[in-house]
Amino acid sequence: MKMGTSGLRKKVPVVKGDPMYLKNFVQSIFDALPKDDILGGTLVVGGDGRYYNKEALQTIIRMAAANGVGRVWVGKEGLISTPAVSAIVREREAGAAFGAIVLTASHNPGGPDGDFGIKYNTGDGAPAKELLTEGVYDFTTKITRVLDLEDAEEVDLGTVGTSTVGNMVVEVIDPVDDYLAVLEACFDFPALKALVSRPDFSMVFDAMHGAAGPSAKRILGEALGVPLDSLMNCVPSEDFGGGHPDPNLAYAEELVKVMGLDGGGMQTAAAKSAPDFGAAADGDADRNMILGKGFFVTPSDSVAILAANGKAAIPQFAGGINGVARSMPTSGALDVVAEALDFSFFETPTGWKYFGNLMDCEQYTPFICGEESFGTGSSHIREKDGMWAVLAWMSVLANANPDESAPLVGIQEIVQNHWAKFGRHFYVRYDYEAVDSGAAEEVMETIRGHFASIANEGDKGIMFGGMKCNSIEEFLYVDPVDDSVTSKQGLILSFVGGARAIFRLSGTGSEGATIRLYLESYEEDVAKQSANPQEVLLPLAAAALEASNLAALTGRASPTVIT
Repeated sequence: MKMGTSGLRKKVPVVKGDPMYLKNFVQSIFDALPKDDILGGTLVVGGDGRYYNKEALQTIIRMAAANGVGRVWVGKEGLISTPAVSAIVREREAGAAFGAIVLTASHNPGGPDGDFGIKYNTGDGAPAKELLTEGVYDFTTKITRVLDLEDAEEVDLGTVGTSTVGNMVVEVIDPVDDYLAVLEACFDFPALKALVSRPDFSMVFDAMHGAAGPSAKRILGEALGVPLDSLMNCVPSEDFGGGHPDPNLAYAEELVKVMGLDGGGMQTAAAKSAPDFGAAADGDADRNMILGKGFFVTPSDSVAILAANGKAAIPQFAGGINGVARSMPTSGALDVVAEALDFSFFETPTGWKYFGNLMDCEQYTPFICGEESFGTGSSHIREKDGMWAVLAWMSVLANANPDESAPLVGIQEIVQNHWAKFGRHFYVRYDYEAVDSGAAEEVMETIRGHFASIANEGDKGIMFGGMKCNSIEEFLYVDPVDDSVTSKQGLILSFVGGARAIFRLSGTGSEGATIRLYLESYEEDVAKQSANPQEVLLPLAAAALEASNLAALTGRASPTVIT
């Protein structure tokens, strides 16, 4: 029972089929935590509403009582989005909770044959760091007993209120209240409401039948006045409406079509009548996708543009931004902004937990960060935050349109102005999902096999697919705060001219392995910045695939998804 990038993820039949599977893992969490925190302490419990969560929540509540927890805060209907969990842990009753158990498999599919996920967040609202997750794993290997009040009555999760399980108080809470208060402190809600009320502005938001639904209705609908018919798929569903709750061009197909785009991010005829702004969140509402009228904003561009405009557009950053960070596979767009605006800059492994130490350092806050996997956020909480990203982009739009009598400056114009100033990073990701784990490791070993050749050839490099590769390295991260070391975080192939290809095995799947191939090149010439990224990067893709021998080793002639 070893956690991946963000908790433990397994297929529902694995967890549901063995009642002790979940109990052993939950008990191991309690065993790994300091007893002084647990006894009489407050624990937050909730999740993204996927299949089997309600049954699992009842088990966790009973086990919390049996392990001496004094109080549990659980979201109404068992729902709490991942960013809202972080907000509740940090802010409710001045941070009274010692942590949270969160039931989510994030952007992975739900339903009886879908994915189940569980993770632990610590008292700062952040995902548990490796020292704790390794401790939990260690306890799973030697567990001999489980504490559970099996005869306790089920808690009514449908009504806000207080009850007891054994000697423990259970409070069913509104899952949005504390989260909304945190966001109101970050943004100018009257200015956003004014944007929404403009007759020449329209928007649409897709909750993908996940935990973002209640937040969207409350924040976008009630607080900001976005029409309810502009809030798509905001009723949470155990199987996410039969869809895949991943906010990208492939899986947010309904929104993409409404916004006048095809699955490759290219404009369609529908763009002429499309809304001015579109956004989506994933199953647990921590990821986001940003779209304009017939225009796709890459996550790498998104965090860079928010950083570049933060001080002028977002009240949270009115005093300036002190630190920015991106995950290693994310494009270098943020690097260019950081250098130009003199922000402290950091490149971390994939996983939001690696941003936590940086956020906790006063010298780097206010802080903004992001990942290419559609995650964006800041130091307001310790999770990536889909709704924060939506409100941040709305703030940039409001700032770019101070005069209501002037034509609306849209998303595409804002992004293209950014490229003209900072250059464009063409970027594409290939995902090869559910690959045989052994074959995936062979791919990585094949690339490592070029280390010696690169070292021997020096400046000559190695030719792959007609492109000269002059460097291959395996990313290693030394945390600048606590000096902890994280190794083997991806293989980076750098080519003459500045292009790079990155291979990484993802830790967010529930079966097999997912190979991610990230492709990036930089273009300063404005006249060339409007090209199709997939076409621009095809030669780089061919070179990377030749270097890795991926097709032969995995039997995959093409990616599962291209974003």
